[in-house]
Amino acid sequence: MNEERYILFDQYLQGELTVDEKDNFEKQLAENPELKAEFETFVEMHSQLENRFGLETERAVFEQNLTRISDKYFKKKKSKVVSMKPWYWTAAASVIIMFGLFFFQFDQNPSFKDYNKPESAYFTERGVAEETLKKAEDDFNGRRYAKAIPLFEAILKENNSPEIRYFYGISLVEESHYKKAEDVLNELISGNSVFKEKAKWYLALSKLKQRDYKACKEVLQTISQDFENYEDVEQLLEELN
Repeated sequence: MNEERYILFDQYLQGELTVDEKDNFEKQLAENPELKAEFETFVEMHSQLENRFGLETERAVFEQNLTRISDKYFKKKKSKVVSMKPWYWTAAASVIIMFGLFFFQFDQNPSFKDYNKPESAYFTERGVAEETLKKAEDDFNGRRYAKAIPLFEAILKENNSPEIRYFYGISLVEESHYKKAEDVLNELISGNSVFKEKAKWYLALSKLKQRDYKACKEVLQTISQDFENYEDVEQLLEELN
């Protein structure tokens, strides 16, 4: 990942991009899986730094050490410690990790990526917007969730089946549309379809992705032991304890 991308990521997160720049960046994220993965890594690293170094004294010590080490690798001359932008923190921290010099221990909480294993969609529903349904299926299975979402929304206007809502909910979680995703998943949880327990699992993963570990644990504890992937539930609960 290069320095210019760190700056762009930080500007996006800080709301410093113009409307056109923001739209263009989001379009790139939707079309470029590699860029999206790098952005998610940046967000995760930045979040860890924010959580770990929230106290002013610890932040000052951290900045001093990062300045010293990053000067060596980024060729930046500094006569004193200055306040660093988040992208610089993350860039410097990444280099330190790469060379085995990272001397602070991050939280060892489980991550969304460790447990996110979406099943493939093979829709049994046919006859209603069949061409759109097939494209939504292909985009979902191809992990093109941003493209699948509007297709699911069009299908749901005619066919509000639990199956479509379930895969729509997963797509929303993947694209970090948490509020909308959780509304969809909670609707499935309140029903009695075969997707009830699966929806609980993805609701838990949504909380995990947001680093709301307490809420994640609470949802996990409601999942039936008959759930087909209950071993994952037990493992995640164990890591959260």
